[in-house]
Amino acid sequence: MKIVFMGTPDYAATALEAILQAGYEVTGVVCQPDKPKGRSKALTACPVKECALKYNLPVFQPERIKRPEAVAELRKFPADVFVVAAFGQILSEEILTMPKYGCINIHASLLPKYRGAAPIQWCIVDGEKETGVTIMQMDAGIDTGDILFTKTVAITEEETGGSLFDKLSRAGAELIVEALPKIEAGEVTPVKQDEAQSNYARMLKKEDGQISWNHPAEEIERQVRGMDPWPSAYTYHRGKQFKIWKAQAVPGGTEGLLPGTIAQIGKQGIWIACGRGMLQVTEAQPEGKKRMSAADLMNGRTLEMNERLG
Repeated sequence: MKIVFMGTPDYAATALEAILQAGYEVTGVVCQPDKPKGRSKALTACPVKECALKYNLPVFQPERIKRPEAVAELRKFPADVFVVAAFGQILSEEILTMPKYGCINIHASLLPKYRGAAPIQWCIVDGEKETGVTIMQMDAGIDTGDILFTKTVAITEEETGGSLFDKLSRAGAELIVEALPKIEAGEVTPVKQDEAQSNYARMLKKEDGQISWNHPAEEIERQVRGMDPWPSAYTYHRGKQFKIWKAQAVPGGTEGLLPGTIAQIGKQGIWIACGRGMLQVTEAQPEGKKRMSAADLMNGRTLEMNERLG
């Protein structure tokens, strides 16, 4: 079974590595163009390209995969199936029908829930107890194709966007290796998605990390975990950005306090009044400084009682 792999970030690179380790013939790898990174703005290869080069695989990096010249280049790679994972561009109908078995997507949610670009983070923010990976037969819609295989992954109470990303990367890699021989053998039963159960996980923006202290503490705590590592949950202290990395929701204790008010400071945390309940912050990062514990924040007198954040 000849495969063209299409993907860009770590999530996709884990799947590509698993496919190669399983002995499949990958005839080409398609990923996003190199991007400038860091202060030097030096062009940097994405994780999928790095993986491809390690195995001496041909790499194609089109600016727009739908352009006729890109489609023509894609046709040069012999393939029975295109495996797609977080590629970052929408495929045309012409591409979707190009290989024998079409295009198979490794999506990081249990479809039809959390279609879109950021399913990992939003399911934490929304308080889901489980998520997973779906192998889907791609169609012209955004994550709307038939479901072929799924694998469920539990979301723990301490789960962050980063830790769940790692779990789903591994789950996706395992599932695609299990799915490919069944797809080739025709041992699949496509299941139509239930549109009534669908929702959309839009791409994250920096401002999604900004905390509104009017919200309940449990919602803010999930935001802290879901936005870790990017864009990170943040507020403002004396006009400067103040990131919150670890926290827990605490009931009660907000009588007479405006949301965002620092109610208590100690080595075990900084208690901040919310719309309902309090947020006990145990690790934070003032602007221009490193991440530090509540005890270090207290010793440095970074915060004061009754100050208001936001």
